[in-house]
Parts: sequence; structure tokens; C-alpha cells
Amino acid sequence: MQRSTAPTSCTHNGSGKANPPFPSQQLCVLALCRICEPIAFMSIFPYVYYMILSFAITSDTRRIAVYVGMVTSAFAFAEFSSGVFWGRISDRVGRKPVLVTGLAGTALSMMVFGFAPNLPVALLGRALGGLLNGSILGPALGGALAQPCKNFPTIFPPDTIFDKYPFLLPNLVCAVVLAVGVLIGMLFLEETHEEKKYRRDMGLEAGRWLLRLFRRSQKAENGTLHMTRKLAVNEGEGIHILMEEEEQEEEELPEYATVDGAGPPGYQTKEGTPRQSSSRSHSPSTCASSMSLSLSGKWKGIQRAFTKQVILVIVAFGILAYHSISFDQLIPVFLSEPVSHDRPSLPFHFSGGFGYSTKKIGFMLSVQGVYAMIAQIFIFPFAARRFGTLKTFRFVIMAWPILNFCVPYMVLLPEKLREPTIYLALLTKITFHVLAFPSTAILLANAAPSMLVLGVINGVSASTASLARACGPTVTGLIHSWGLDLGSTGLAWWTNGIICAIGALESLWMEEVDGRMPQPDLTDEEAASTEALLDPKLSK
Repeated sequence: MQRSTAPTSCTHNGSGKANPPFPSQQLCVLALCRICEPIAFMSIFPYVYYMILSFAITSDTRRIAVYVGMVTSAFAFAEFSSGVFWGRISDRVGRKPVLVTGLAGTALSMMVFGFAPNLPVALLGRALGGLLNGSILGPALGGALAQPCKNFPTIFPPDTIFDKYPFLLPNLVCAVVLAVGVLIGMLFLEETHEEKKYRRDMGLEAGRWLLRLFRRSQKAENGTLHMTRKLAVNEGEGIHILMEEEEQEEEELPEYATVDGAGPPGYQTKEGTPRQSSSRSHSPSTCASSMSLSLSGKWKGIQRAFTKQVILVIVAFGILAYHSISFDQLIPVFLSEPVSHDRPSLPFHFSGGFGYSTKKIGFMLSVQGVYAMIAQIFIFPFAARRFGTLKTFRFVIMAWPILNFCVPYMVLLPEKLREPTIYLALLTKITFHVLAFPSTAILLANAAPSMLVLGVINGVSASTASLARACGPTVTGLIHSWGLDLGSTGLAWWTNGIICAIGALESLWMEEVDGRMPQPDLTDEEAASTEALLDPKLSK
């Protein structure tokens, strides 16, 4: 019986071309891998204030916010600095090796951070995570597992390694989570690089073998395999049925196949990618030659990609990233700072925080994360359909300054009202977050003149946001420390609100447009070589 290597299922477009199915399985594998990075980034927020305090850098608690901002910024700034480098490496060696290396590097950085005895080592650990990196669980782990000898003395007795390094345990658990992500990526993640995906992947082979072994064990437990064999022998067709069963089992998983009968074995997945529009297979040389047709004109016309609307959306994205990460960095510091008993002098002169423990802060941030999932699934789709993407973004960005202005006054409320108000502020912030960030992504995609330059535009946008996230925590920490010197806890919050207001004003010039031209089919050499956007001479 001859075995077919064609995909098991596909759809057809109007022109009769076959479209591969949506890569849902690979997206799930990728999500399992990538969820590890925000876990590592967010896990330190509930306890970083107390970690800086334990380093005894300064006896003045008003200075702690500065160092907290430095630790938070180290990850984002290193990530911004190394983003282009890892992008180039992924073009050379493939996407999968870079992603797996990034997860492993982040796990290493978490261990360095957990064992950090002082601020320089802590900064090194966070920067290492950003350099080697190309949510809900994070705050929960950080808040619940920090200082285990203090919070769980019966399980973690004094004079142990967790007493000497009180912030090791959450980092150790995060490292284990990242190791699981590395394992999942090695075994089940497919390479997507147009040329590198044709190489043989030993990790995928091992993953397929494990899946096959698991499915056989399930059949054996259920007695299905035994009954099939018995029926086959009784009917005198045992060999034929067993061979057919074996083939069907193997066809459920991707096959290796050569491309055009030459070169090393290539991985042929039964799942396509959303951007593929043809069932015709391409060899690496064919794809490279098709792409090279537009490279000569690409850099000449690249400036045409950054239209007025594209630039406005990128600026809005940078402002949004700045004040959003500044809020995220300020809130755990605000919740951790000791309660002040000084008499306030309204409206602007008052100080102090809430004095909450790392466990309580971690729980609060985890509740925020759970709500974020619900809001992303239900609230954003409804708002985008009902009001439109731009109107949704404008409403959020104009309401955000009010939140920043009101948050510091929570410390002046009666004791019974403080905690409910904090939850209200956190849920309001995350609602704004899940409405604003997807809106900017959609606005940017719609403003792109062509899908051929969407990658460049997204790259510049991501770099802008990374730089904003790198600067935000440090600048905000300095302003907060200065505000405490002046006896004003709210100075950093109000400054952040002014940044929000600037973003709201800038959004008035934004328009909801769809200026994108259809992407030419790379199988049509004439269409690929006459893309006017990438070669201005062709449009004359």
C-alpha cells in the first residue's frame, strides 16, 4: 500500500487554490512556550520592593522606588537592545532555536536573580533575561512564594537556603516553568523560517515518537488494539488490517519529505500558516528567488511605508506602553510602602502607602490577571464591534488620566474602603489595558500601506514600545522618590497622568483607515516584482 504525504485536509479559495488549514495546534504550542516570558517578567512585582529593602542599599525608604524602577527597566532595556540582534540570528538559524534559547536564557536569569545578594547581581539577572529573550501566574508565584521562611515557617524552617535567599523560591519555580516551556518547544514546535524549516528536526521526531507511544498505550489500556487483532485473525485478514492501522497512526502526525527530490529531508506539516494562500510547495531556492525580486526596491520605498497615520499610531503605542508599565511598577510599590501617620495637607501634600505583604499584593495582582482574560475574551470584541476600534481607543486613552489622578488619594480613604477601592482601580486599569493595546495593533495593521511592509512597521512599533517600557519604570521611580521628598505621594501618579493626557491629545489626529493594498501572491513573479510601494520607480 502506497503512503500519501499530502496534507490530510485543506480548504479551497475562489480561484480553486487549496488553502492549508489554520495552524491551531502550532499556535497552542507557541502559546505554551511564550506564556513563560510574561510569567518571568511579572513574577517579581509583588516582592521587588521588599527585595530592594533587604539589600540595605539605603536607610531612606523614599529612595527604594528608584531602585525598583531600575530593576524593572533592566529587563525591558536589555530586551530592546538585543531585539534586532536576535531577529538577525533567527533569520540565519531559524525561529525555533532562538525561541528555545530565549526560554532557557530566561530560566538562567531567574536563577541568577533568585540568588542575588545585592543590587548589581539583581540587575544582572534581569538584564540577562532581557538579553536572552528575543499574566496571571507570575504575580501569584511571586507573591505567594517570596520569603517562604517568613510566610510558611513550618514548611521552610529557618537557617536554610531559602532563609539566606528569601526570594529564591519564586524564581526557582519560574525556572522550572520555563524549563517545561523549553521542553515543549523542542518536542512539538515547528520551524517557520522559509528555508530552515526543510531541515531535519530531531526534537520533532522525538515528540512524534512520544505521541505515538502515548496513543498506543491508550489503545492498549482500552482493549481496542486487542479486539482489533482478534477480529483480524478471525477474518483471515490480520496482516492487512494491522498494517493499515499502523499507517493511519503514523499519518496522524507530520511526515518528513524531500523538496523537489533534493537536499536534506524537510519537515512537511499538515498545518499551514494563515498567510499561505496556495497549495503549491516551494523549495528554499524558489522562495528565496521570489523574495529577492522585491529586495532591490524595498529599501528605496521603505520610507513610503511610514505614512502619517502609521507614525501617529506608533507614537500612540509608545506613549501607551510608557504609562502602562509605569502604572504596573508604581502600584506594587504604593501597596508595599509603610503607612504614614503624618497629617495630610490637601490637595497635594500627603504621603504613605498601605504596608501590604508580598502574599497579599500577589493575590491582588493575580485577581487582576484572571479578570484580564475575561475582559479580553468578552469586553474588547463587544466594544470594537459596537463602537469601532478608534472610538474605543480614544475613550480609554482619555479616561486613563483620570485613573492616574485618583489612585494616590486611595490612601486617604477609611480603612474599610481602601481594599475594595484598590481592586476597583486594578480592574479599571486592566480594562483600559485590554481595550487599548489590541486597538493600537488593529489600527497599525489597518494603516499599513501594504502587507509587504507590515513586518517592518511592526518591528519599529515593537522597538518603540520596548524603549518606552525601558525608560518608564526608572523615570517614574525617580519622580516618585522626588515626590516623597516633597511630601507628595501622588507626584509620580499625576506626572503619569499628564503623559496619558498627551497621548489622548495625540489620538485626536488619528484616523481609522484601511490603506492596505492586497498582498501579491509570491507564486506570481510579475506581481511580486511590480509592487509599486516597494519600488517607487514602478509607480511613475
